[in-house]
Amino acid sequence: MGSFARNAIVLGLLTAVGPFAIDMYLPALPQIGTDLNADPGAVQLSVIALFGAVGLCQIVYGPASDMFGRRRPLFVGMVLYALGGIGCALAPNIGTLVAMRFLQGIGACAGMTIPRAVVRDLHTGPDAARLMSLIMLVFSVSPMLAPLSGSLVSELIGWRAIFWVLATFGVLGLGLAVVALPETRPPEARTSRNWGTVLRNYGRLLVDRRFLGVTFTGGFGMAAFFSYLTGASYLFIDHFGLTPTEFSFVFASNAIAFIGSAQFNGRMGRRHGLDRVVLTAATVFASLTLLLLAVTLLDGENLFVLWGMIFVSFGSLGFVVPSSAVLALDEHGPIAGTASSLLGTLQMLAGAVVTAGVSVFADGSPLPMVAGMAICGLMAATLAWAILPNWRNRVPVPAE
Repeated sequence: MGSFARNAIVLGLLTAVGPFAIDMYLPALPQIGTDLNADPGAVQLSVIALFGAVGLCQIVYGPASDMFGRRRPLFVGMVLYALGGIGCALAPNIGTLVAMRFLQGIGACAGMTIPRAVVRDLHTGPDAARLMSLIMLVFSVSPMLAPLSGSLVSELIGWRAIFWVLATFGVLGLGLAVVALPETRPPEARTSRNWGTVLRNYGRLLVDRRFLGVTFTGGFGMAAFFSYLTGASYLFIDHFGLTPTEFSFVFASNAIAFIGSAQFNGRMGRRHGLDRVVLTAATVFASLTLLLLAVTLLDGENLFVLWGMIFVSFGSLGFVVPSSAVLALDEHGPIAGTASSLLGTLQMLAGAVVTAGVSVFADGSPLPMVAGMAICGLMAATLAWAILPNWRNRVPVPAE
């Protein structure tokens, strides 16, 4: 096996640890609410807690990986992930579950932040987009297998067993990082262990209009996916009457559309430029989600129309998210960890805000979820058109 493929597999599996924590327990949300005597809004806080932890803690993991190398912060994250899973499995009430999900999110954050910096250590441009897309292909085991396995585990053993499985994944992720992930940030390339310098680099990134624009282009794309994550299980199981297993197949099919299209990013980027790929795909995604909103307002009770239109929309979204991340990091190699962490923090916080909004307006119908997706699609396209037409004339922000 070549190093390119090996890196894609290792980084993809480490990245998948976090999404698995989300996707595997989605079919069990109604069961968790019943068992812990919690309403849907309270149960959905356990989703928001993980998103919030991942978003906030990236501002620490990224700079730490620039200072101490990529491996050691990843080791810490996998340990916290496993401990959070154990805490969730033993949670006596919804408050404890939410708190332990936050701890699990702190750990998951390492696996969702550091691999992006490793990609930037190894490659730039279309090669980086190709590796990022292959990573997405590997971690596609999460949306394809996690809901199905979670529904089977919860039906056969109970929802608490899901978190014992996730804790085991944390231990396995730690072993994978120790054995198979080489250090890509040698000592001579590491930044000063000075948090004042880190803050100054964050300040420079926060005034880089192009970095922020392309970050939020991908961020609103991810927020649309989070809107779907938050509402999908209640919508398809409670509203449309699907079984948890049937919901798992619906969820997996839409995730396949997102991840399958991402595999063409490297080829399309070489042919047309990543900036043009993102601009076109963001425009298509916004158009499709606005059309989906219109159809939902006219007739939101057709399961197959809703399912099919989400499938097509996520196909276009698969071109936006990985390529926008590559564009955001391309000019910031010396502080790739810091830039990756700020990118991830801003994107996850955008996702958490959208998720919270969808939860507040949730009424059991498709409209809140679809409206959240359409608003995110419109914002992503607006930012893409504001930033990307002049992307090739950009001036990189210097770093200390």
